[in-house]
Amino acid sequence: MKRLLGMGNALVDALLRLENDDLLARLGLAKGAMQLIDTARFHEIRSRLEGLHMARATGGSAANTVQALARLGARPGLVGMTGRDDDGRFFARQCRRLGIAPYLLESDLPTGVASTFISPDGQRTFATYLGAAAQLRAEDVRPDWFRDFDYFYVEGYLVQNHQLIDRAIDTARQAGCCVCLDLSSYNVVAADRDFFASLLPRTDIVFANEDEAYAFTGKTAGRALDALARICPTVVVKTGPGGAMARCGSEMAESPAPDVERVVDTTGAGDFFAAGFLYMHALGADLVECIDAGNLLGSHVIQTVGASLTDEAWASIRETLPRP
Repeated sequence: MKRLLGMGNALVDALLRLENDDLLARLGLAKGAMQLIDTARFHEIRSRLEGLHMARATGGSAANTVQALARLGARPGLVGMTGRDDDGRFFARQCRRLGIAPYLLESDLPTGVASTFISPDGQRTFATYLGAAAQLRAEDVRPDWFRDFDYFYVEGYLVQNHQLIDRAIDTARQAGCCVCLDLSSYNVVAADRDFFASLLPRTDIVFANEDEAYAFTGKTAGRALDALARICPTVVVKTGPGGAMARCGSEMAESPAPDVERVVDTTGAGDFFAAGFLYMHALGADLVECIDAGNLLGSHVIQTVGASLTDEAWASIRETLPRP
């Protein structure tokens, strides 16, 4: 099976379930957005959360996608940077346990932490301290990383480092990889739209939700899909409970999301969707089959806290999808 190499912020998620959204207002966090915070703000937020129970899990958008692919048996790889600390060791152990080929560099800064606030409606809000993750540089990118891979998947959260993404995408293209980009967050797109505009012509597959697509195009889902398709060969726009739509050249497909009993936490929904879509894409499936696989994985992860599923859930998913 074709293999995927992901690159993103290697983070540890600190997950907190909220009884209401009052805490978000008190912390000055916009519900549903990802806000980058500095060291002082990180310590301020952590001090205000002292005494509350927060679960720990490996995180980062691309890392979530790569881990989901690993659970499907796709043998992916991951590029990132962690600290020389307990969180960094925890992250590396999880990669090795899942059979992910690790390209994890180390920094003297602490491992990045995404403080993740889960609202009662399942929406998630991130206050992300990048720490060591932000130390990954363009000069760290090595051509030999891409030698054994067919896809290169990069998260839009990395746009704070233009040179890194430029170097990584250009190197991946030179290696013959299919370049995949997730726009990641509407506020990230809005803040750096011109740079995203420079990336899309060099991207083979782009993933966006409705808000991200609107932030880039100023258009609603269907029209945004068409606008993006004039720039990028394959475009996927996720529409939440409506499922997703995709276009590749003259081929257009749309498929609804499966019904779920209750949305617990939307953390990782887009990341898992990308994993399902790309898993089927690597097997040569058509757009509807790719969307359906993405919807399947996304529908599972929104019914649990954090971007992880039980072994039983993964067994059920693997029974549904073709084997690699």
